[in-house]
Amino acid sequence: MTDMWLAGPVTSVAYGWRLERGDGVTLGFTSHDRDVLVDGVLLRASPGMLPSSIVESAGLETDGLDLNGALTSSAIRADDLAAGRWDAARLEVFLFDWSDPAAGKRILAVGELGAVSYSGDAFQAELLGLTRLLDRPVVPQTSPTCRARFCDAACGLNALRFQHNRAVSAVDTETVTLDEGLIADHFAYGHLRWLDGENAGLVCDIIANGASDVTLTRRPYFAVLPGARVALVEGCDKRLETCAARFANAANFRGEPHLPGNDLLTRYPGAG
Repeated sequence: MTDMWLAGPVTSVAYGWRLERGDGVTLGFTSHDRDVLVDGVLLRASPGMLPSSIVESAGLETDGLDLNGALTSSAIRADDLAAGRWDAARLEVFLFDWSDPAAGKRILAVGELGAVSYSGDAFQAELLGLTRLLDRPVVPQTSPTCRARFCDAACGLNALRFQHNRAVSAVDTETVTLDEGLIADHFAYGHLRWLDGENAGLVCDIIANGASDVTLTRRPYFAVLPGARVALVEGCDKRLETCAARFANAANFRGEPHLPGNDLLTRYPGAG
């Protein structure tokens, strides 16, 4: 069905972008030279922001595309992009009639924000389309370790039971020292979420922890002041022994630790 506002000999069409982060922050942009309100989101004028060619087809060809433009919005900073605050943000690209925004819009592409590169105020962003979901396994494969994510629906545990709020005493590269003690080794494979400061909202994976500190996979992107609050979530090494002894959750274990596989000899040194 053809949109009526595209059927005339002269049209007033502009590109629109709706960008939604994982934490709910939503921004809008348009190639028009004035701000336009579309579906309750104010699209900020960004005339230099343009997509690469978009091809619609009935097949399963890749639907990725690139966006090029300038960081004209103070809400999108190069530091935030580099820190990962916009990773996997949902992106919608569409056409609309800027003279009559209520007339509807033509969706051109929907997906997640992929790799972003930038130089000065210019940037290039990749859109990962929905057809990439077809590359995922249809059925789960067998594995000696648990395939569930800790505290997801398959695991069945409540993440709030294993969350601990602390304040930061000091930061030395990837090591974060806290104001209160921790149970050693209970936070490996878990994560840390920054609750305030410039890092607020960012999440870092934990690879190890001691009695009063945790070691992250990467150092905090922004400087951390003493007293900054963090939320720590314990981790699981996905072994049946840990699931049964530490969490009493063996009934929900999603793995096959006793099923022989290609790694049988490496799992049992000296066997054979």
